[in-house]
Amino acid sequence: MPLPISILQLLKSNNIRYQLREYASCAPSSRSAPQCCLVKPLRLQSEDQEITLVLAWNRMIDLDTLQSSLENATTTSPLKHFNMSRMRVLVEQSGLQAIESALASQQHNIGHPSTPILIDKNLLDYNTLWLETGKLEQMLEIERDDFCSMIKSPNIVDITTRVTTSSFDDATTSATASTPVDRFTEKRIKQRLEDTLELPLLPETANRIIKLRADPNADISDLTEIVALDPSLSAQVVSWAASPYYSAPGKIKSVHDAIVRVLGFDMVLNLSLGLALGKNMSTNIMQSDQIRDYWRYAVAVAATTEALIAKIPKEHSPSFGMSYLSGLLCNIGHLIVAEVFPPYYDNISRHLRANPHIQAHAIETKIVGVDSDEIASWLLETWNMPEEVVITLKHQHNPDYQGEHSEYANLLYVAKQLLARKGITQRAAMPIPNRLFEQLHLDPAVAEATVEQVLESSEELNSTSPAT
Repeated sequence: MPLPISILQLLKSNNIRYQLREYASCAPSSRSAPQCCLVKPLRLQSEDQEITLVLAWNRMIDLDTLQSSLENATTTSPLKHFNMSRMRVLVEQSGLQAIESALASQQHNIGHPSTPILIDKNLLDYNTLWLETGKLEQMLEIERDDFCSMIKSPNIVDITTRVTTSSFDDATTSATASTPVDRFTEKRIKQRLEDTLELPLLPETANRIIKLRADPNADISDLTEIVALDPSLSAQVVSWAASPYYSAPGKIKSVHDAIVRVLGFDMVLNLSLGLALGKNMSTNIMQSDQIRDYWRYAVAVAATTEALIAKIPKEHSPSFGMSYLSGLLCNIGHLIVAEVFPPYYDNISRHLRANPHIQAHAIETKIVGVDSDEIASWLLETWNMPEEVVITLKHQHNPDYQGEHSEYANLLYVAKQLLARKGITQRAAMPIPNRLFEQLHLDPAVAEATVEQVLESSEELNSTSPAT
């Protein structure tokens, strides 16, 4: 993918030496460049004020430090009158385009206030920087001094804290063993999760479905009987089958109808299990819009996984049931955190809003000591959920995972990142290594088109959400 002419002119006019690098060759996980770092620009907006903050991909805005900086800012500081309480943070999808826009605002707003550019001082610790070009798998590599020369009169600030990510983390620190404090925190959290007095027990409906899954002689009548015993679940399954998304002919009158005529045994089995587990959390801490967004995202990921599997040759296709269930449960860890650690959940939510460039699991690890994927895998393992699902949820954000049942984790990673590219999440999209498509026997262009087709029916898909 060639660089835009405007960006090429910017590089040439500033005598910037650069190289175009593919993600697979420049990723720090390859240990080829321990002093390299991916640059991420953010736009901080508040009413009629705007600030561009340029920081490392693995640096999180520390809200307390930022608040202190605002309060102690001098009268000449661009941060002085920035309204922290009404701050909105937007992630830039292309590093150079963001820098180009910032430079343009300085050059053309003569006599008018320009957009202040703040550079996180920790970014300057790296010798080589990567900027996104607009294509997630392609990076533009430049030296730190050349990068600094592009920014006119930057303000150097120290308002971020480091987080550990599974991608784009520098090799000198990503492999560092966790501290004794971190290990103690994880042990304490796991012990708390294992205390049945602090967590809801496995719902009876889910328990029956798990047993049914293990029964080789189970049939439609067995599943219908279990679902029918739970009125809310029964209504949801019928509503799902009758939704415009599936365009079933005629009226769906019963769970049996939903299974036989529309959804099929395997899908209803996993749909019912996912709904039973998700609704088991009281979500007293979460707002109604958060619950709605949770279910809409879960449904979108499950539907995308379903559609992608249809594009994989049958001889290489992962199990539909396990993949669909993993998609539906992909964010159940967030519900568990809200249920078990309410004070942490509020703080996590604040930092998620302020750091759209950081993946949720990295922020959770920074604040709690362990991420919600790990928490979910612990709980689901305690509930005797299928091993494929437990492992998939644990490794769903790790594109480098190649262990047992990796096909499910890799497929879920691809599905979530393809949706992120379309804005179906508040998190920034991560690159998808080409080898994942190859291992899944999935054509990248076909996968992109498949996601677009799913999202064309987004209104119909939203109508299937349990929170709608």
